Amino acid sequence: MATAARDRLAKVLRGDAESAFSTELTARMEALTLDVEGFGRAKFPVTPAKARKLIGLGKPARFGKGEETLTDPDVRDTWEVPTGLVTATWDPGTLRDVLATVKEDLGLPSAAELTADLHSLLVYEPNQFFLKHQDTEKSDDMIGTLVVTLPSTYGGGDLMVGQGEEWKAYRGSGNALSLVAFYADCQHEVLKIKSGYRVILTYNLLLHGDTTPRPEGDAGTIEELADLLREHFTTPATPSWGGQPANPPSRLVYLLDHEYTPRALAWTRLKGADAQRVPLLRKAAEDAGYEAVLGLADVKTTHDAWPADEGYGYRRRRYYDDDDYDAAYERGAGAARNRKYEINELITSEVTLTHWTGPDGAQLEQTSLSVRDAEACASTPSGNLEPYESQYEGYMGNWGNTLDRWYHRGAIVVWPQAQAFANRAETSPQWALDELTSMASVGDVAGARDAAATLEPFWAGLDHGHSTREDGTDSTAGLLGRALRAADAVADSGVAAMLLKPFTITRLARDHAEPLGRITAGYGPEWTDSLLRGWFGGDRPTWNRSEGQADWVATWLPGICSDLHTTGCGETARRLLELSWDRIREDASTGLAMSSPSHRDRRLAELGKPVAALLTAATATRAANIRESISGFLTGLDGDPVTALQLAALRAALATDATPGQDGLAEIAADCTARLHGRLNRPRRDASDWSIILPAGGCACELCGTLRDFLADAAQRTFQWPLAEQGRRHVHSRIDGAELPVTHETRREGRPYTLVLTKTSALHAGERAARERDELDLAWVAGCLG
Repeated sequence: MATAARDRLAKVLRGDAESAFSTELTARMEALTLDVEGFGRAKFPVTPAKARKLIGLGKPARFGKGEETLTDPDVRDTWEVPTGLVTATWDPGTLRDVLATVKEDLGLPSAAELTADLHSLLVYEPNQFFLKHQDTEKSDDMIGTLVVTLPSTYGGGDLMVGQGEEWKAYRGSGNALSLVAFYADCQHEVLKIKSGYRVILTYNLLLHGDTTPRPEGDAGTIEELADLLREHFTTPATPSWGGQPANPPSRLVYLLDHEYTPRALAWTRLKGADAQRVPLLRKAAEDAGYEAVLGLADVKTTHDAWPADEGYGYRRRRYYDDDDYDAAYERGAGAARNRKYEINELITSEVTLTHWTGPDGAQLEQTSLSVRDAEACASTPSGNLEPYESQYEGYMGNWGNTLDRWYHRGAIVVWPQAQAFANRAETSPQWALDELTSMASVGDVAGARDAAATLEPFWAGLDHGHSTREDGTDSTAGLLGRALRAADAVADSGVAAMLLKPFTITRLARDHAEPLGRITAGYGPEWTDSLLRGWFGGDRPTWNRSEGQADWVATWLPGICSDLHTTGCGETARRLLELSWDRIREDASTGLAMSSPSHRDRRLAELGKPVAALLTAATATRAANIRESISGFLTGLDGDPVTALQLAALRAALATDATPGQDGLAEIAADCTARLHGRLNRPRRDASDWSIILPAGGCACELCGTLRDFLADAAQRTFQWPLAEQGRRHVHSRIDGAELPVTHETRREGRPYTLVLTKTSALHAGERAARERDELDLAWVAGCLG
């Protein structure tokens, strides 16, 4: 199989670039003068006695965990001297040369200015350490950290700096200043001090001035990249796991080597090899007529993996420090890095874009977009980088022995200009709808229609009905209102229908009545009927429709219909009312057919408020035919169960200050009264009468016939029935499903076993309780009728 264009593009960008994530320098002791209030001027090398005196000025260093600031020597064990007491003065020429070398070694833009801002003075004594962590970028200009180890004699205490699988160890010197600089997204740790004292200054490295990276490649390289982009966007995507090629990708997500925070994401603040590669890709995209934006991506990889100790599983913990450091985890320095796994095949890799900037990089937008395999590439595989979190899952039967890893990575996202609107809309529908309305409002209606047309491939699949943020709030609040405004603005029935198609009726609120009425009046009754049918679920089965339709009818329908009718959109109100009644009538029919009496009555009681709301809405919109249909349905049904629905509807209606003479309630109340009277006029069950009626239940098998005969026998209370297991199960289900007052026990003697059925006294007690309820209900209805 030919290598995909995106992978060849990543290979071209990888080139021969070697980016250092850290670098080490040395300087003369005389280049630094250190004064500490309460200590005096430090002399180098720092003696153990002087180090102990510095400790006397310090306090335990802190770290953060979430919103908390903690002091925990199991994570960070060192002494910190308050920075306000510290004055560090460098020889200007030495510091200038140091920063110039750091800038060159880390691959920072040559035209930019790099400065160092003192952050802390730390002293490590024997047995102290700092677990693996990652520094916080404390300002928008911060690019990295500079650690200056003062001359002293100590054992252990190596500074370990790493990125992915590559780690470097740095030790101090007894007779020189040791300086280590590294990017802020590098993991690092200080191993345990075995003897002596380690004294260090830490600096924040800040990048200022002209930080814009420039493409450092010949025109041929840029043209090659442009050709690969064109190939990527014109070649049907081949699924990773086989199948027919899909449409060409609509975007390319090139993952960067470094991790960036949202505040640090900018074209002018790229690190290492990213600063060399991104300008090349950006220039190639520009030459090819494409648009490029910067982004942040979360990557999850899952591998087959076998640990050295199969019983071991771990999950890294992260700590966040509001003062000095951003993350620390794993008790014991170097523990995580020293664990060995035999990592086998990559099972899955998931990439999600979490942020991106506008084309000018000035505005950061939060997104949540899953990136397909055919859209992503990287010069450096994620497995070669350091994950911020890992989890090993042991054997779990059909699944297990896997290692999951999570990474934060920068990204550059490229898309054709024609797809720019759709790409942004896919992660921010609110923005897209507002933009369409804005375009049309300034007269560019044709442009708004063209932009909306690019949304069609994915717009109908948006899950607007079940989208919540991490804080539990609705991420699509207000979206239908925006869509209604956009649908009106584009002045095209087809585009409007496409924009409104993803929604469900439960999204419609009272403040949508006015724009809905205006749109439906403009696009006509057939268009309106198609739209509303789709919102109700169309011809889909009940289980495949949006949840909460009955609650929506009870809560919103009367107000919406009233507002529509008042504003002259009575036809839309009546069609909305008709479709609502169709759904509630279907739910009522389903409830009445339930074999379980308790489930049936509970379901019918839940429909009381929607039915009452329908009657109110029918009256408000003068829809006499619908009101008559509702009352006719509730009064025309056979059987006793319908009174549960009638009573629930009456109670719900009267709770809203309605009177029985309004909204068709009088007919329902009269029919309910007649049914209750009819039940109470039936002869009371004689104490010797044990007859029970078996509900039809849709089954007319021989077993049910035998069961029906036993139940109908007024004198027979017990029935011993030799029956095989399958037959026993069927009889059990019929008795339990209908909640009959009959016990069923199996006597496990002989073959087949004997099923023993016994009618219980709950038969008589249940009928007495039912009669008492009917008497109370009848009195309540009579009181309502006056």
